Amino acid sequence: MKLLVFALVLLGCLQSSAAAEFQVEALYEMRQQLIDNSGVLNYWKDNQMSPCYWDHVTCQDNKVTTISLSSSGLTGTLSPSIAKITTLQELILHGNSITGVIPQEFGNLSSLKTLDLGKNNLNGSIPDTLGRLPKLEILDLSQNHLSGSIPSSFINLQSLNNINLAYNNLSGEIPQYLLRVPQYNYTGNHLNCGQHLFPCEGGSTKTDGSKNSKLNVVLGSIAGAVTLLVLGVLFVLWWQRMRYRPEIFIDVSGQNDHRLEFGQIKRFSWRELQIATNNFSEQNVLGKGGFGKVYKGVLPGPDSIKIAVKRLFDVQSPEGEMAFLREVELISIAVHKNILRLIGFCTTPTERLLVYPFMENLSVASRLRDIKLNEPALDWSTRMQIALGAARGLEYLHEHCNPKIIHRDVKAANVLLDGNFEAVVGDFGLAKMMDIGRNTVTTGLRGTMGHIAPEYIKTGRPSVKTDIFGYGVTLLEIVTGERVIAFYPEAGEIMLIDRVKLMMEEGQLEAIVDRNLGDLYNLEELEKIIQIALLCTDMEPDHRPAMSEVVQMLEGELVPAERWQEWQLAELNRRQQYEMRQQCKPFSFSEESLNIQEAIELSTGR
Repeated sequence: MKLLVFALVLLGCLQSSAAAEFQVEALYEMRQQLIDNSGVLNYWKDNQMSPCYWDHVTCQDNKVTTISLSSSGLTGTLSPSIAKITTLQELILHGNSITGVIPQEFGNLSSLKTLDLGKNNLNGSIPDTLGRLPKLEILDLSQNHLSGSIPSSFINLQSLNNINLAYNNLSGEIPQYLLRVPQYNYTGNHLNCGQHLFPCEGGSTKTDGSKNSKLNVVLGSIAGAVTLLVLGVLFVLWWQRMRYRPEIFIDVSGQNDHRLEFGQIKRFSWRELQIATNNFSEQNVLGKGGFGKVYKGVLPGPDSIKIAVKRLFDVQSPEGEMAFLREVELISIAVHKNILRLIGFCTTPTERLLVYPFMENLSVASRLRDIKLNEPALDWSTRMQIALGAARGLEYLHEHCNPKIIHRDVKAANVLLDGNFEAVVGDFGLAKMMDIGRNTVTTGLRGTMGHIAPEYIKTGRPSVKTDIFGYGVTLLEIVTGERVIAFYPEAGEIMLIDRVKLMMEEGQLEAIVDRNLGDLYNLEELEKIIQIALLCTDMEPDHRPAMSEVVQMLEGELVPAERWQEWQLAELNRRQQYEMRQQCKPFSFSEESLNIQEAIELSTGR
């Protein structure tokens, strides 16, 4: 029986590994055909096990869902190998200088929702195979050198709501069904619209002599008059209805009662947020996570208030509306200077959106790893200020909210910075409320590899201790400026916790510090921060300090000597036990299964 279990575990691991390696191979082939003059694809290497922590790649359940490389200075051509990643939902290569044709194989991307190849140097015709993409919602091929006609197969794109083919060399007639898409742009081509009553951007209507032209003018005038009359009647009916009924606003996707408010939390209309974000333009995307995309926006008005709008994924469920409103009500109670404030929200039958203040200095991760030429690296005192601010925010969520709020994805990317570099814990959003009396919490594994506590992986049950583990890893990110999982040519993929422990053992504490700091840091503070981080990431949840204890230590108190000695002894014992098991085990089929499991345990716990 044990042998069967081991075999199943091994088979699952091998299948998962094979799937990950398959994605690595496809993306590496994509990189090989692109010319990367800016080094944005430096982390895309064919000797890695998974692409899910590569730059510009997003995964769900270890499957690649998004490749986003807008304005990345890429040239070269598109690889047909991209089409092997059938889980891909978004391929965004807007604003590069990519040449060649669009591969016919792209028609195999059956999960694709967004294909944005606009503003490149692509040529040839539009592949008719793109008509085989049943989930395609956004298609942008604008500002290229595409020629030929619009494929007739596009009649099958029933989910399409935004198509932009502007400024190419396309010719022929625009199919009628493509003029009924909610948003379209065909400007700057040699297209015509046929006989219809819709506006045709960039097209010209055919005429057959002066007689037909006059007839068209008469028919157009009659149609215009009828349209105006119908609109006038509808307006009068609407006005009468609004005078005698409670105030209800019509939204793009349904009706919403705007009288519902939670304290100072505003309920926005879909249209307000659509305008503020320039129709949720990809150019306004600030980031993307497991719950949704975040867009930069500006509220209309004299103050031009900047906002960040989070558009949630997978929100349609039988009880979705009421559950969302209950969660918003609870979150609106959490008010603290180190917690991202919720300004408002929006709901429609198909959409859930959250509105937050815009953070001028973005996230800690971006300031650590995406330093621009005109931006200085975060200095040591600012980093210590950020560490303390994030700790205070988590302390508030864990120990001062009722019910408690568990973050479940604490990392440098979710610690935001305002104009004064004050740390604000963000994305602590929905479905993470803990009932103090029953000590229960919503379940379902969520988080980012490298930040997830080992007991959470095993049980699927988060707690305040899993947040504390993530905070410990975040401290290491702040001090080192490195990613939680990094690739080294001589050793392969190594977790940041492992590397820090090794440096500590070898007495190379200074080698841990971010090179951008030079020697401008406090050695005593560095030693204390590393000790706090390692205590927070202890394998045993009960041995981790509470966030209130972490705050006290950061504010000036030394790490208790007894606690630090206990950690060192426990770490030494764990290592010795692991080495003994490795020496004592005979080689067998089950050994390989156990090695896989031990490797997982060692990498997650160390």
